[in-house]
Amino acid sequence: MDILKELREIATEREIPLEELKAELETALAVAYKKFKGSSGEAIVRLDPTKQSGAVVEKEVVGEVLDFATQIGLDAARRSNPDAQVGDFVPIEIDTNTFGRIAAQTFKQVLQQKLREAELRRVHDQFSDLIGEVVSGLVARREDSNVMIQVNRHEVQLPKREQVPTDDYRPNERIKVYVLKIEESYRGFNIVVSRSHPNLLRKLVELEVPEVAEGLVEIKSVAREPGQRSKVAVLSHDERIDAVGACVGQRGSRIQAIMDELRPEKVDVVPFSDDARSFIINALSPAKVNSLKLDAENKSAYVVVPDTQLSLAIGRGGQNVRLAARLTDWKIDIRSESQAAEEARDAKSHKSPAPAQSE
Repeated sequence: MDILKELREIATEREIPLEELKAELETALAVAYKKFKGSSGEAIVRLDPTKQSGAVVEKEVVGEVLDFATQIGLDAARRSNPDAQVGDFVPIEIDTNTFGRIAAQTFKQVLQQKLREAELRRVHDQFSDLIGEVVSGLVARREDSNVMIQVNRHEVQLPKREQVPTDDYRPNERIKVYVLKIEESYRGFNIVVSRSHPNLLRKLVELEVPEVAEGLVEIKSVAREPGQRSKVAVLSHDERIDAVGACVGQRGSRIQAIMDELRPEKVDVVPFSDDARSFIINALSPAKVNSLKLDAENKSAYVVVPDTQLSLAIGRGGQNVRLAARLTDWKIDIRSESQAAEEARDAKSHKSPAPAQSE
């Protein structure tokens, strides 16, 4: 086994630090050495490029040798190191090419396992730092109901629950995904990513809008119905910057780039306000609001819109009012002017005293 010759190539190919790979190789060699020698002792094997064979075993200097695989007598030790004392460890060159078939197989098995463990640790550490971030990858394949995305030479899993129904996930298509979590699996672990999480939109805005990345504009809340429509509430911390304008961009260029990534999802950007009344009105945009009554105790709002604006305020399938409610965290009840007037008349008639009845 010519070990050192391929060490750097393996380190480069597997993207494993050279010192870490060296430690894994030494562990595998120690297991194979013990197998070859039939030893039950603790063997310490080191790679040593100064030796012709490329490896040495650290043998303990003892007064009486009980295990020739891991121990060496004082006289023999002093032939290679005149200053050796009992209790020291001296390096003795070993020829790994003489290990034999069983020991060689053991080495390969242990090495493969160690390499896999090292690779898993590396990927785990890499993606641990990316949880909560957006990464770009290529659609690799489908595995049952999951879509596998190639990210930095590693496949991450986009489960069905995190997919957007309107996406077709074509092979080799480049998409951005939100790194959600790391799950344990029988293979080690899975990197779980999402296309439907609200934070994907939040992060895409941060990536596309420098004012958000710099903290001059803050994303206060996000509401998504993935693949259909979303709303983002923003606040400027610089009076010279229009928060909505910064996010939309010149001629809508910035928000269009975000919508292109989320295709065919429409994204509305609205100004945030600490005043609940103003915020709810903004959130219901593009519908116009005539009047609004707040019930702070129940955190609910009664909104009246022009008759011609009712369908716009509610949205297809209730989507606009639903997103506005999520964005503001208020329950929103919408009525048209005519509906509100009718309810007011009904309420007034119920409050009127009943006429006296003659006997």
